[in-house]
Amino acid sequence: MSQDPSPVIVTDDDPRLRSAKTITMVVYALQALAFVAGITGVVAIIINYVKLGDVRGSWLESHFRWQIRTFWYSILWSVIGFILVFALIGYAILFATAVWVIYRIVKGWLRLADNKAMYVD
Repeated sequence: MSQDPSPVIVTDDDPRLRSAKTITMVVYALQALAFVAGITGVVAIIINYVKLGDVRGSWLESHFRWQIRTFWYSILWSVIGFILVFALIGYAILFATAVWVIYRIVKGWLRLADNKAMYVD
């Protein structure tokens, strides 16, 4: 079990940081909405890449990395799952992928609400 990094103290004095935190929250919401409307996941990843430079060096960069990895690994495992649906194991892979994505969205959103950086996975 890995150690949890120390919480980062966030002040509301910096409007850029406050704005970046809001964008990070929006990306988590878009990722969650992707279960209903898949296109929101694509919008979320585009926002991640466009705004990554704005959060570079801040504690929010770890959230962006977490969100980007969540997107790409979920795509990878979803493709594998769809390919293997005919072998029936694909259903289990798709289910496990969905659970994993939900876990990562919830975990990230909770740590963001607590002003904590994500640990590197």
